[in-house]
Parts: sequence; structure tokens; C-alpha cells
Amino acid sequence: MDLLNTLVDKGLRREVPTRDEALAVLATSDDELLDVVAAAGRVRREWFGRRVKLNYLVNLKSGLCPEDCSYCSQRLGSKAEILKYTWLKPDDASKAAAAGVAGGAKRVCLVASGRGPTDKDVERVSETISAIKEQNEGVEICACLGLLGEGQAERLRAAGADAYNHNLNTSEATYGDICTTHDFADRVDTVQQAQSAGMSACSGLIAGMGESDADLVDVVFALRELDPDSVPVNFLIPFEGTPLAKEWHLTPQRCLRILAMVRFVCPDVEVRLAGGREVHLRSLQPLALHLVNSIFLGDYLTSEGQAGKDDLAMIADAGFEVEGTDTATLPAHRRGAADPADAVNAVEAAPETGAAAAVPAPAEEARPDLVAVRRRGAGTDLPPNA
Repeated sequence: MDLLNTLVDKGLRREVPTRDEALAVLATSDDELLDVVAAAGRVRREWFGRRVKLNYLVNLKSGLCPEDCSYCSQRLGSKAEILKYTWLKPDDASKAAAAGVAGGAKRVCLVASGRGPTDKDVERVSETISAIKEQNEGVEICACLGLLGEGQAERLRAAGADAYNHNLNTSEATYGDICTTHDFADRVDTVQQAQSAGMSACSGLIAGMGESDADLVDVVFALRELDPDSVPVNFLIPFEGTPLAKEWHLTPQRCLRILAMVRFVCPDVEVRLAGGREVHLRSLQPLALHLVNSIFLGDYLTSEGQAGKDDLAMIADAGFEVEGTDTATLPAHRRGAADPADAVNAVEAAPETGAAAAVPAPAEEARPDLVAVRRRGAGTDLPPNA
């Protein structure tokens, strides 16, 4: 298939594909799916071998967010029956993080609901970062606290945060359809603040919100231009009680095509399989490891994930290995002063076609039974899933 040969050649040279080529990946048939996975897998192995980086989420503050992001179970007006609690104490957060590290996680992601942190919140998170790093040598810390104010990125970096996550989520053209309380430019600005402060930038997308192929390509190309070190790919978890509860557009095959497209556009970046993988990829999750080089271990912010031991078994059964703390995640040409692993080791847009712009029809009946609200771990008396 000429398209795939071209994309592999470009990926091995770190050359950006054309927008039409990216759209063509999403338009491939199910009969071509394994060829697409194999081609993107060559690019993945060139830059990351057979390593899989494990990340672990700790939800520091759950629910009651003033923002109205339609996809989020913690949004303003959400009726989703999720756990709601205020800030975890640093010691409690450290204990939750330790469970993930013991399960093999190399990075701990500290997340808090809200528009953005106050200066007091930054102090609180800084104490939490210190507590985690004191008890877990070599662990990377990524903060995800919303929109950053002046000087906050620098303070988080000084406190020991290695990375900052803030996703673009969808295309700039359709961002207003999923959120009205902030805009696409706000998100771009926060990612750039994190980069300027010397933190590794983490920014990705959510697929399955009713977007078109063109929207998916637009947001991935926007990410390529922003140049984060890691790109998490989330698949919408349609929580009952949120505006997008009826959005069931994804099939396992479409998810794999989306991941392949992201890999071709961002060949040497840490592509992370994030929320929704169990819901939408289901039994095809192992195939995704040929496309991504990073996953979340255990549970997510407000939903339960696959058991940690099953994640580890899946990685081993598929012929991959868990990446250790003594191994740099990114290829050498991408590593700089902000690279967490190095710190550990040293201490043309084409016009849209009608088909590309069309919103895909629902692929299957809604399956709310697949969405399990998190009831364990942070904010509860039950042990976490790690």
C-alpha cells in the first residue's frame, strides 16, 4: 500500500505527513487495519523499541468543577454519580502514588478539578510533590491543575514537577461546541507556559465526541506544532449525567486507526493510550501497544480501569516490556534539560472534502454498562487499583 510505505518512510525520518495522508489513514477499511497497525508499529519501534511506559493517576480533588466541559463527569452541572472530595492531604496523596509506583508506574500524574490553581493550591501541590519524591526515588511527577496563572509554572517546576499536562482535546474550530467557560487559546497558552518554565509538556486529545475526521487531524496537527513531549489519546467515556452521555461513535477498529494516525503525525513523541481504552478497544487493547509506547496503569480520575495486574500481563503477553526508571523515555534528539529521565540518570493544510468533514454516524448501541465509576483508591478507604 503506497500510502503506508510513504508514511513509514516519513515517520522514520521524523517528517510530518500531509493533512491528506493523515485523513487517508482514518479512511482505511477494516480489511486494511492490520496493515495500518503494522506500518505504524514500525515507526513506534524505531523510536521506542518494545518499551511501554506506565503512568499512574492520583485525583487530588474530585468533582465540583466550575468549568462546563461537556465530556467531563466533574463539570459544572454534572449529574454523574462520581466520587466528590476536596484536596487530599500530601501524605494521603503520597500513599496513593506509592501504590502506582509499586505496580510499575514510572510517572505519577497529579490531577485536580477546577479552572486553575490558586497560589495556595500551588503550595499544596508542591508539598505533595515533595512528599512523593521523598518516598519514591526516581519517580517522575506530572501536574495537571488546569489553566496556569503568572509564575505558577515556574513555582511548580521549582517544587520538582517534571511535566505539566493540559490537553487541547479537540480542534480549535469546534472547541466552543464542548466548552464555553474557556477557549482553545487558553489551553495553548498554558502548555506554552509549562514549556517556558522548563517542564516537559504533555498535551493530547479526546476522540469520540462526535467530531469529524477533519477535526481529529486538525487537533493532532495543532499538537505537532505545539510540540509536546507526550500526547495522551483519550477515548470519550460517555458518563450518564453529562451532555455527551449518548455519544457512542467509536469501535475498536476506529480507535486503532486514530492511534495510528497520531503515531504517523507525531512519530518520535510519547503517545499515551489514556482514558477509555477498556471501554472502546476492549479485547483489541494489545494491538494498541504496537502504536503507543505509554499507558495509564489502573484507574482513571473518576472511572475504574482494568486491573493493574491485567495491564502488566497484557504487556508481557503482547511481547513488550515495562520501561524502567533508569531508561530515558524519549529518543536522544528530543531530550533536553527538562527531560525527567535525564535528571534521574544524572540526579499545509489541504481543503476539506465533504467526506472528511462529515461527522461519523454512531457505530453501535450505547453501552453504559461498560462505564464503571471509580469507588476505590484516592478519596476512599479502599485500596487503589495498581
